[in-house]
Amino acid sequence: MNKKLQFIDPHIHMTSRTTNDYEAMSDAGIVAIIEPSFWLGQPRTQVGSFQDYFSSLVGWEPFRASQFGIKHYCTIGLNSKEANNEELAEQVMELLPLYLHKENVVAVGEIGYDDQTKSEEKYFRKQLDLAIEFEMLVQIHTPHRDKKSGTIKSMEICLEHQLDPSKVVIDHNNEETVKDVLDKGFVAAFSIYPHTKMGNERMAEIVKKYGSDNIIVDSSADWGVSDPLAVPKTASLMLQKGISEKDVKKTCYENSLEIFSKSGKMKEEHWKNVSGIDQTKLFNDNSVLRGQKPKVEVDKII
Repeated sequence: MNKKLQFIDPHIHMTSRTTNDYEAMSDAGIVAIIEPSFWLGQPRTQVGSFQDYFSSLVGWEPFRASQFGIKHYCTIGLNSKEANNEELAEQVMELLPLYLHKENVVAVGEIGYDDQTKSEEKYFRKQLDLAIEFEMLVQIHTPHRDKKSGTIKSMEICLEHQLDPSKVVIDHNNEETVKDVLDKGFVAAFSIYPHTKMGNERMAEIVKKYGSDNIIVDSSADWGVSDPLAVPKTASLMLQKGISEKDVKKTCYENSLEIFSKSGKMKEEHWKNVSGIDQTKLFNDNSVLRGQKPKVEVDKII
């Protein structure tokens, strides 16, 4: 990996990862991340579990990331899979406005389609209305099945709601969706997975074909087989494939910063001009330590 480059991973689910991952990510040059609200695997059955989860995204996780020199942001929303439980979804909708104003929440997301049901569309539309009301960016999850149809439908609904495409990130793209997304002016994000979604070899070919404008690379690392170092690894491969450092920087750092800074909450100064790591700090009487000696770099600018 090219250590002189810095990276942003604009889609990673650190709730499912360990502090070992944070250490490795920091060592690889990742300076900021965005953690979208998502389906945890085990279906939630009551609104309190959503409340605790959202609270962790604006509380514990930003603290945990900071202890390894990484700035943490998140997106808040009702994920498409759990939108099919309408009774619970209604309660979650009432909860969302309590979190959208939090200082590290940069978008409504990830929302959209899973099985492309009527319920999913109902709550997709409702959350787009919330994004308009709160003047927020939108992060969209495209379905794993019938992806092209779901992606096109998602964009059509956004345009119907008169959203600015440059403030809507369409994620989990692949070769069959990228042209449609870029042609319509939306931001195309690509999740680099070891076995599904988008591999880094394929990602390099997409950048060669379409360039680096409006394209961002993320890991979407979660509880499944995934890689929290997918962004720096993809950057390294793209350089090996002859893609210019300028294009690598755009797709793996600059575009994410440009797009999500439109929220008014994400700023490069958040990680450029801050004091160093101090692992003696506590969050609700808890530290990130498990017996190791705390790292303290309070006089270091990171």
